[in-house]
Amino acid sequence: MDRHRCRFCARELDETFVDLGLSPLANSFVPPERADATEPTYPLHARACGACGLVQLPQFEPAANIFEQYLYYSSYSESWLRHAESYAAEMIARAKLGAASEVIEIASNDGYLLQYFRRAGIRALGIEPASGPAAAAIAKGIPTRTCYFGRDVATALRAEGHRPELIVANNVLPHVPDINDFVTGLRILLPEHGRATLELPHLLHLIEGIQFDTIYHEHLSYFSLATLERVFRAHDLRVFDVEELPTHGGSLRLHVCSEAATPGGSPAIESLRRREAIAGLDQPASHRDFQAKVAAKRGTIRDFLVTARCAGKTVLAYGAPAKGNTLLNYCGITRELIPFTVDRNPHKQGLLLPGTHLPIRDPAALIAARPDYVFILPWNLKDEIIAQLAEVRAWGGQFAVPAPDFTIIS
Repeated sequence: MDRHRCRFCARELDETFVDLGLSPLANSFVPPERADATEPTYPLHARACGACGLVQLPQFEPAANIFEQYLYYSSYSESWLRHAESYAAEMIARAKLGAASEVIEIASNDGYLLQYFRRAGIRALGIEPASGPAAAAIAKGIPTRTCYFGRDVATALRAEGHRPELIVANNVLPHVPDINDFVTGLRILLPEHGRATLELPHLLHLIEGIQFDTIYHEHLSYFSLATLERVFRAHDLRVFDVEELPTHGGSLRLHVCSEAATPGGSPAIESLRRREAIAGLDQPASHRDFQAKVAAKRGTIRDFLVTARCAGKTVLAYGAPAKGNTLLNYCGITRELIPFTVDRNPHKQGLLLPGTHLPIRDPAALIAARPDYVFILPWNLKDEIIAQLAEVRAWGGQFAVPAPDFTIIS
Protein backbone atom coordinates (compact mmCIF):
# COMPACT_ATOMS: atom_id res chain seq x y z
CA MET A 1 0.00 0.00 0.00
CA ASP A 2 1.15 3.51 -0.76
CA ARG A 3 1.74 4.93 2.71
CA HIS A 4 -0.66 7.77 2.13
CA ARG A 5 -3.44 6.07 0.17
CA CYS A 6 -6.38 4.15 1.59
CA ARG A 7 -5.87 0.39 1.49
CA PHE A 8 -9.53 -0.11 0.57
CA CYS A 9 -10.58 2.70 -1.78
CA ALA A 10 -7.12 4.11 -2.75
CA ARG A 11 -8.05 7.71 -1.91
CA GLU A 12 -5.19 9.91 -0.70
CA LEU A 13 -5.08 10.11 3.09
CA ASP A 14 -4.79 13.61 4.45
CA GLU A 15 -6.62 13.43 7.80
CA THR A 16 -4.72 12.51 10.98
CA PHE A 17 -6.62 10.32 13.43
CA VAL A 18 -3.86 10.16 16.05
CA ASP A 19 -0.06 10.36 16.00
CA LEU A 20 1.64 8.28 18.73
CA GLY A 21 5.18 9.03 17.58
CA LEU A 22 7.82 6.39 16.84
CA SER A 23 7.43 2.88 18.23
CA PRO A 24 8.91 -0.60 17.63
CA LEU A 25 6.71 -3.39 16.34
CA ALA A 26 4.51 -4.36 19.27
CA ASN A 27 5.25 -8.09 19.08
CA SER A 28 8.99 -7.82 18.36
CA PHE A 29 10.12 -9.19 21.72
CA VAL A 30 13.85 -8.88 22.40
CA PRO A 31 16.14 -11.72 23.55
CA PRO A 32 18.28 -10.53 26.51
CA GLU A 33 21.50 -11.06 24.57
CA ARG A 34 20.31 -8.47 22.03
CA ALA A 35 19.33 -5.86 24.59
CA ASP A 36 22.05 -3.46 23.40
CA ALA A 37 21.20 -3.79 19.70
CA THR A 38 19.36 -0.94 17.99
CA GLU A 39 15.67 -1.69 17.50
CA PRO A 40 13.92 -0.40 14.40
CA THR A 41 11.06 2.00 15.14
CA TYR A 42 8.31 3.21 12.84
CA PRO A 43 5.78 6.05 12.89
CA LEU A 44 2.61 5.08 14.73
CA HIS A 45 0.53 7.65 12.86
CA ALA A 46 -3.06 6.60 12.14
CA ARG A 47 -4.96 8.39 9.39
CA ALA A 48 -8.64 8.46 8.46
CA CYS A 49 -9.94 8.15 4.91
CA GLY A 50 -12.36 10.93 4.04
CA ALA A 51 -14.09 8.78 1.41
CA CYS A 52 -14.77 5.42 3.10
CA GLY A 53 -14.07 6.25 6.76
CA LEU A 54 -11.37 3.61 7.23
CA VAL A 55 -8.88 4.50 9.97
CA GLN A 56 -5.53 2.94 9.15
CA LEU A 57 -1.78 2.72 9.52
CA PRO A 58 0.66 2.25 6.67
CA GLN A 59 2.35 -1.14 6.37
CA PHE A 60 6.05 -0.93 7.20
CA GLU A 61 7.00 -4.60 7.50
CA PRO A 62 5.99 -7.61 5.39
CA ALA A 63 3.54 -9.86 7.21
CA ALA A 64 6.10 -12.67 7.26
CA ASN A 65 8.43 -10.57 9.42
CA ILE A 66 5.68 -10.24 12.02
CA PHE A 67 3.99 -13.63 12.04
CA GLU A 68 6.79 -16.14 11.41
CA GLN A 69 7.89 -15.82 15.06
CA TYR A 70 4.46 -14.89 16.42
CA LEU A 71 4.21 -15.58 20.16
CA TYR A 72 0.49 -15.01 20.72
CA TYR A 73 -1.33 -18.22 21.70
CA SER A 74 -5.07 -17.74 22.22
CA SER A 75 -5.50 -20.67 24.60
CA TYR A 76 -3.61 -18.97 27.47
CA SER A 77 -6.68 -16.83 28.16
CA GLU A 78 -9.37 -18.76 30.02
CA SER A 79 -12.01 -16.12 29.31
CA TRP A 80 -11.23 -16.25 25.58
CA LEU A 81 -11.66 -20.02 25.62
CA ARG A 82 -15.05 -19.60 27.29
CA HIS A 83 -15.95 -17.03 24.65
CA ALA A 84 -14.95 -19.47 21.89
CA GLU A 85 -16.84 -22.39 23.40
CA SER A 86 -19.99 -20.29 23.78
CA TYR A 87 -19.73 -19.07 20.19
CA ALA A 88 -19.31 -22.61 18.85
CA ALA A 89 -22.41 -23.82 20.68
CA GLU A 90 -24.41 -20.82 19.46
CA MET A 91 -23.39 -21.24 15.82
CA ILE A 92 -23.95 -25.00 15.79
CA ALA A 93 -27.55 -24.28 16.79
CA ARG A 94 -28.04 -21.14 14.72
CA ALA A 95 -26.58 -22.52 11.46
CA LYS A 96 -27.87 -26.06 12.13
CA LEU A 97 -24.40 -27.57 11.75
CA GLY A 98 -23.96 -31.33 11.88
CA ALA A 99 -21.67 -34.19 10.90
CA ALA A 100 -21.98 -33.32 7.20
CA SER A 101 -21.03 -29.67 7.79
CA GLU A 102 -17.64 -28.01 7.50
CA VAL A 103 -16.25 -25.03 9.41
CA ILE A 104 -13.16 -23.16 8.21
CA GLU A 105 -11.46 -20.64 10.46
CA ILE A 106 -9.09 -18.03 9.08
CA ALA A 107 -6.34 -17.09 11.55
CA SER A 108 -7.16 -20.15 13.65
CA ASN A 109 -4.13 -19.69 15.93
CA ASP A 110 -3.60 -22.68 18.24
CA GLY A 111 -6.99 -24.30 17.66
CA TYR A 112 -8.62 -22.44 20.57
CA LEU A 113 -11.98 -22.35 18.70
CA LEU A 114 -12.04 -25.21 16.21
CA GLN A 115 -11.50 -27.73 19.01
CA TYR A 116 -15.10 -27.13 20.11
CA PHE A 117 -16.49 -27.81 16.64
CA ARG A 118 -14.36 -30.96 16.43
CA ARG A 119 -15.72 -32.17 19.77
CA ALA A 120 -19.23 -31.80 18.33
CA GLY A 121 -18.29 -34.06 15.42
CA ILE A 122 -18.11 -31.26 12.83
CA ARG A 123 -15.36 -31.18 10.21
CA ALA A 124 -12.99 -28.28 10.77
CA LEU A 125 -10.05 -26.76 8.95
CA GLY A 126 -7.78 -24.02 10.23
CA ILE A 127 -5.78 -21.52 8.18
CA GLU A 128 -2.98 -19.98 10.24
CA PRO A 129 0.18 -18.25 8.96
CA ALA A 130 2.13 -18.42 12.25
CA SER A 131 3.98 -21.74 12.40
CA GLY A 132 4.12 -22.01 16.22
CA PRO A 133 0.39 -21.67 16.90
CA ALA A 134 -0.38 -23.76 13.80
CA ALA A 135 1.79 -26.59 15.13
CA ALA A 136 -0.02 -26.39 18.48
CA ALA A 137 -3.36 -26.74 16.67
CA ILE A 138 -2.16 -29.73 14.67
CA ALA A 139 -0.99 -31.35 17.91
CA LYS A 140 -4.60 -31.06 19.13
CA GLY A 141 -5.76 -32.99 16.07
CA ILE A 142 -7.07 -29.97 14.16
CA PRO A 143 -6.14 -29.98 10.44
CA THR A 144 -4.39 -26.67 9.77
CA ARG A 145 -2.87 -25.05 6.66
CA THR A 146 0.07 -22.78 7.41
CA CYS A 147 -0.54 -19.96 4.94
CA TYR A 148 -2.04 -16.49 4.49
CA PHE A 149 -5.64 -16.34 3.33
CA GLY A 150 -6.67 -14.49 0.20
CA ARG A 151 -7.96 -14.95 -3.32
CA ASP A 152 -5.43 -17.63 -4.33
CA VAL A 153 -5.88 -19.78 -1.21
CA ALA A 154 -9.68 -19.52 -1.47
CA THR A 155 -9.56 -20.59 -5.12
CA ALA A 156 -7.38 -23.59 -4.25
CA LEU A 157 -9.65 -24.66 -1.39
CA ARG A 158 -12.73 -24.41 -3.57
CA ALA A 159 -11.01 -26.49 -6.27
CA GLU A 160 -10.34 -29.14 -3.59
CA GLY A 161 -14.07 -29.32 -2.93
CA HIS A 162 -14.37 -27.28 0.26
CA ARG A 163 -17.85 -25.77 0.74
CA PRO A 164 -17.92 -24.53 4.35
CA GLU A 165 -21.32 -23.77 5.85
CA LEU A 166 -19.47 -21.46 8.22
CA ILE A 167 -16.31 -19.39 7.77
CA VAL A 168 -14.92 -17.77 10.92
CA ALA A 169 -12.44 -14.88 10.93
CA ASN A 170 -11.84 -13.55 14.44
CA ASN A 171 -9.56 -10.54 14.91
CA VAL A 172 -7.83 -11.00 11.57
CA LEU A 173 -9.27 -8.39 9.17
CA PRO A 174 -7.52 -5.52 11.05
CA HIS A 175 -4.18 -7.27 10.41
CA VAL A 176 -4.67 -7.71 6.65
CA PRO A 177 -2.57 -5.48 4.34
CA ASP A 178 -4.73 -6.13 1.24
CA ILE A 179 -8.34 -5.92 2.41
CA ASN A 180 -9.74 -6.35 -1.08
CA ASP A 181 -7.78 -9.57 -1.70
CA PHE A 182 -8.92 -11.00 1.64
CA VAL A 183 -12.61 -10.19 1.14
CA THR A 184 -12.47 -11.46 -2.45
CA GLY A 185 -11.20 -14.73 -0.96
CA LEU A 186 -14.21 -14.84 1.38
CA ARG A 187 -16.57 -14.36 -1.54
CA ILE A 188 -14.89 -17.16 -3.53
CA LEU A 189 -14.91 -19.66 -0.67
CA LEU A 190 -18.36 -18.88 0.75
CA PRO A 191 -21.15 -21.01 -0.77
CA GLU A 192 -24.47 -19.36 -1.62
CA HIS A 193 -26.06 -21.05 1.41
CA GLY A 194 -23.15 -20.35 3.76
CA ARG A 195 -22.33 -17.58 6.19
CA ALA A 196 -19.17 -15.98 7.54
CA THR A 197 -18.76 -14.38 10.94
CA LEU A 198 -16.02 -11.88 11.67
CA GLU A 199 -15.11 -10.43 15.07
CA LEU A 200 -13.02 -7.29 15.34
CA PRO A 201 -12.63 -4.26 17.61
CA HIS A 202 -15.12 -1.45 17.00
CA LEU A 203 -13.80 2.03 16.19
CA LEU A 204 -16.60 3.60 18.23
CA HIS A 205 -15.32 2.00 21.46
CA LEU A 206 -11.71 2.89 20.62
CA ILE A 207 -12.72 6.55 20.44
CA GLU A 208 -15.14 6.63 23.37
CA GLY A 209 -12.74 4.74 25.69
CA ILE A 210 -9.61 6.57 24.42
CA GLN A 211 -8.17 3.10 23.77
CA PHE A 212 -5.04 4.41 22.03
CA ASP A 213 -3.05 1.36 23.11
CA THR A 214 -5.07 -0.83 20.73
CA ILE A 215 -3.29 1.01 17.91
CA TYR A 216 -0.09 -0.77 16.88
CA HIS A 217 1.66 -1.63 13.63
CA GLU A 218 0.24 -5.13 13.31
CA HIS A 219 -3.28 -3.62 13.52
CA LEU A 220 -3.34 -1.97 10.13
CA SER A 221 -7.05 -1.02 10.05
CA TYR A 222 -9.72 0.19 12.52
CA PHE A 223 -13.32 -0.28 11.45
CA SER A 224 -16.76 1.20 11.89
CA LEU A 225 -19.83 -0.75 10.81
CA ALA A 226 -20.42 1.79 8.04
CA THR A 227 -16.97 1.17 6.57
CA LEU A 228 -17.32 -2.59 6.90
CA GLU A 229 -20.62 -2.53 5.03
CA ARG A 230 -18.96 -0.58 2.20
CA VAL A 231 -16.11 -3.10 2.04
CA PHE A 232 -18.36 -6.15 1.85
CA ARG A 233 -20.81 -4.51 -0.57
CA ALA A 234 -17.93 -3.86 -2.95
CA HIS A 235 -17.37 -7.62 -3.12
CA ASP A 236 -21.01 -8.76 -3.47
CA LEU A 237 -21.28 -9.67 0.20
CA ARG A 238 -23.77 -8.34 2.73
CA VAL A 239 -23.81 -7.85 6.49
CA PHE A 240 -27.17 -9.28 7.59
CA ASP A 241 -26.67 -9.16 11.37
CA VAL A 242 -24.35 -7.60 13.91
CA GLU A 243 -23.70 -8.28 17.57
CA GLU A 244 -21.87 -6.03 20.02
CA LEU A 245 -19.42 -7.90 22.23
CA PRO A 246 -17.42 -6.85 25.33
CA THR A 247 -14.24 -8.55 24.07
CA HIS A 248 -11.11 -6.48 23.40
CA GLY A 249 -12.69 -3.41 24.97
CA GLY A 250 -15.72 -3.51 22.65
CA SER A 251 -15.98 -5.57 19.47
CA LEU A 252 -18.42 -6.32 16.68
CA ARG A 253 -19.41 -9.74 15.42
CA LEU A 254 -20.61 -9.45 11.83
CA HIS A 255 -22.75 -12.10 10.16
CA VAL A 256 -22.08 -11.98 6.42
CA CYS A 257 -23.66 -13.74 3.46
CA SER A 258 -23.59 -13.42 -0.32
CA GLU A 259 -25.53 -10.47 -1.73
CA ALA A 260 -28.05 -12.84 -3.28
CA ALA A 261 -28.69 -14.90 -0.13
CA THR A 262 -32.06 -14.76 1.58
CA PRO A 263 -31.40 -13.56 5.19
CA GLY A 264 -32.83 -10.08 5.75
CA GLY A 265 -31.15 -7.35 7.78
CA SER A 266 -31.64 -7.32 11.54
CA PRO A 267 -32.85 -4.33 13.61
CA ALA A 268 -29.43 -4.33 15.34
CA ILE A 269 -27.80 -3.12 12.11
CA GLU A 270 -30.00 -0.06 11.74
CA SER A 271 -29.63 0.78 15.44
CA LEU A 272 -25.83 0.70 15.24
CA ARG A 273 -25.82 2.70 12.01
CA ARG A 274 -27.72 5.47 13.80
CA ARG A 275 -25.34 5.46 16.78
CA GLU A 276 -22.31 5.71 14.50
CA ALA A 277 -23.90 8.56 12.56
CA ILE A 278 -24.60 10.47 15.79
CA ALA A 279 -20.97 9.93 16.85
CA GLY A 280 -19.76 11.24 13.49
CA LEU A 281 -17.60 8.21 12.70
CA ASP A 282 -17.96 8.90 8.98
CA GLN A 283 -16.60 12.42 9.40
CA PRO A 284 -12.86 12.60 10.06
CA ALA A 285 -13.30 16.15 11.36
CA SER A 286 -15.14 14.70 14.37
CA HIS A 287 -11.96 12.85 15.41
CA ARG A 288 -9.76 15.91 15.65
CA ASP A 289 -9.95 16.19 19.43
CA PHE A 290 -8.86 12.56 19.88
CA GLN A 291 -5.15 13.46 19.94
CA ALA A 292 -5.68 15.83 22.88
CA LYS A 293 -7.65 13.19 24.80
CA VAL A 294 -4.87 10.66 24.22
CA ALA A 295 -2.22 13.10 25.47
CA ALA A 296 -4.30 13.75 28.61
CA LYS A 297 -4.57 10.05 29.33
CA ARG A 298 -0.82 9.69 28.88
CA GLY A 299 -0.36 12.39 31.52
CA THR A 300 -2.70 10.59 33.94
CA ILE A 301 -0.79 7.32 33.60
CA ARG A 302 2.63 8.94 34.01
CA ASP A 303 1.48 10.98 37.01
CA PHE A 304 0.31 7.81 38.75
CA LEU A 305 3.58 5.96 38.15
CA VAL A 306 5.83 8.88 39.09
CA THR A 307 3.80 9.63 42.23
CA ALA A 308 3.92 5.98 43.29
CA ARG A 309 7.71 5.88 42.87
CA CYS A 310 8.20 9.12 44.81
CA ALA A 311 6.09 7.67 47.62
CA GLY A 312 8.29 4.56 47.76
CA LYS A 313 5.57 2.32 46.30
CA THR A 314 6.38 -0.52 43.90
CA VAL A 315 4.50 -1.07 40.65
CA LEU A 316 4.84 -4.25 38.60
CA ALA A 317 3.00 -5.03 35.37
CA TYR A 318 0.93 -8.02 34.43
CA GLY A 319 0.90 -9.24 30.84
CA ALA A 320 2.91 -8.73 27.66
CA PRO A 321 0.22 -7.93 25.08
CA ALA A 322 0.78 -5.86 21.97
CA LYS A 323 -1.47 -3.12 23.35
CA GLY A 324 0.71 -2.90 26.44
CA ASN A 325 3.77 -2.16 24.35
CA THR A 326 2.03 0.74 22.63
CA LEU A 327 1.02 2.15 26.01
CA LEU A 328 4.43 1.74 27.64
CA ASN A 329 6.37 3.22 24.72
CA TYR A 330 4.02 6.14 24.09
CA CYS A 331 3.97 6.97 27.80
CA GLY A 332 7.77 6.73 28.08
CA ILE A 333 7.69 4.12 30.83
CA THR A 334 11.09 2.94 32.07
CA ARG A 335 12.26 0.13 34.35
CA GLU A 336 12.62 2.72 37.09
CA LEU A 337 8.85 3.07 37.10
CA ILE A 338 7.93 -0.57 36.35
CA PRO A 339 10.87 -2.96 36.94
CA PHE A 340 9.34 -5.98 35.15
CA THR A 341 6.15 -7.60 33.89
CA VAL A 342 4.86 -11.18 34.10
CA ASP A 343 2.95 -13.35 31.66
CA ARG A 344 1.48 -16.86 31.71
CA ASN A 345 2.70 -17.57 28.17
CA PRO A 346 6.01 -19.46 28.54
CA HIS A 347 6.95 -18.51 24.97
CA LYS A 348 7.32 -14.88 26.14
CA GLN A 349 8.98 -15.51 29.50
CA GLY A 350 12.69 -14.66 29.55
CA LEU A 351 12.36 -12.09 26.74
CA LEU A 352 12.26 -8.28 26.97
CA LEU A 353 9.42 -6.04 25.87
CA PRO A 354 10.19 -4.10 22.68
CA GLY A 355 11.32 -0.53 23.27
CA THR A 356 11.09 -0.39 27.04
CA HIS A 357 13.01 -3.66 27.60
CA LEU A 358 10.98 -4.61 30.67
CA PRO A 359 11.86 -8.26 31.46
CA ILE A 360 9.00 -10.76 31.12
CA ARG A 361 8.89 -13.25 33.99
CA ASP A 362 6.68 -16.02 35.28
CA PRO A 363 3.68 -14.80 37.34
CA ALA A 364 5.28 -16.42 40.41
CA ALA A 365 7.85 -13.59 40.35
CA LEU A 366 5.11 -11.02 40.90
CA ILE A 367 3.71 -12.93 43.88
CA ALA A 368 7.20 -13.21 45.37
CA ALA A 369 7.83 -9.46 44.94
CA ARG A 370 4.53 -8.42 46.64
CA PRO A 371 4.16 -5.08 44.80
CA ASP A 372 1.92 -2.29 46.05
CA TYR A 373 0.29 -2.03 42.62
CA VAL A 374 -0.21 -4.44 39.72
CA PHE A 375 -0.53 -2.52 36.46
CA ILE A 376 -2.75 -4.63 34.18
CA LEU A 377 -1.62 -4.19 30.58
CA PRO A 378 -4.25 -6.51 28.98
CA TRP A 379 -6.99 -4.45 30.64
CA ASN A 380 -9.68 -6.17 28.56
CA LEU A 381 -8.98 -9.29 30.69
CA LYS A 382 -8.90 -7.46 34.04
CA ASP A 383 -11.61 -9.55 35.71
CA GLU A 384 -9.88 -12.80 34.79
CA ILE A 385 -6.48 -11.48 35.91
CA ILE A 386 -7.72 -10.07 39.23
CA ALA A 387 -9.35 -13.42 39.99
CA GLN A 388 -6.08 -15.22 39.22
CA LEU A 389 -4.14 -12.85 41.50
CA ALA A 390 -6.34 -13.10 44.59
CA GLU A 391 -3.16 -13.24 46.71
CA VAL A 392 -2.39 -9.61 45.88
CA ARG A 393 -5.26 -8.44 48.06
CA ALA A 394 -3.93 -10.49 50.97
CA TRP A 395 -0.96 -8.13 51.38
CA GLY A 396 -3.00 -5.00 50.61
CA GLY A 397 -1.93 -4.69 46.98
CA GLN A 398 -4.09 -2.86 44.45
CA PHE A 399 -4.66 -3.10 40.70
CA ALA A 400 -4.14 -0.23 38.25
CA VAL A 401 -6.25 -0.55 35.11
CA PRO A 402 -5.45 1.93 32.30
CA ALA A 403 -8.68 1.66 30.25
CA PRO A 404 -11.39 2.47 29.43
CA ASP A 405 -10.86 4.95 32.30
CA PHE A 406 -7.71 4.84 34.41
CA THR A 407 -8.86 3.26 37.70
CA ILE A 408 -7.35 1.82 40.89
CA ILE A 409 -9.09 -1.33 42.16
CA SER A 410 -8.52 -2.18 45.80
